[in-house]
Amino acid sequence: MRRPNPFRWIAYAYGAGLPERHGRWVLHDVTCRTWWLRHLARTVTQLLPLLALLFLIVPGPSWVRLGAVASGAVIGLFYGMVYVVEACETRVMKAGYPVGAAAATREARRAEQHVDARLRHDAEHADERRRGDRPG
Repeated sequence: MRRPNPFRWIAYAYGAGLPERHGRWVLHDVTCRTWWLRHLARTVTQLLPLLALLFLIVPGPSWVRLGAVASGAVIGLFYGMVYVVEACETRVMKAGYPVGAAAATREARRAEQHVDARLRHDAEHADERRRGDRPG
């Protein structure tokens, strides 16, 4: 799995597709445990230049400009997170995966983690039953 260099990652954050060699990384990026935090980082990357420009262009005292920047940030982050699933699906489609691949991969990982947790739980309680321990 090859990560893109910082310049390609910035282009990727703005919606550009990555070369085929990064396809597995794109799927990992939008399906790993921290996928929504990664999406949040991409959203912040998109918003920073606009917010800086907003701060520089809006006339008035700095508290007015900071208020405009804060309001823009809240709105931008809100919309970025509302469409997190759709945006991630679009990214994996650009990487050559079929529609729904990201959601299916996340669901499969979630199910696998659930099975692993259940097996650990059962093993712990089997040890307690063998020893005659009572929980609590």
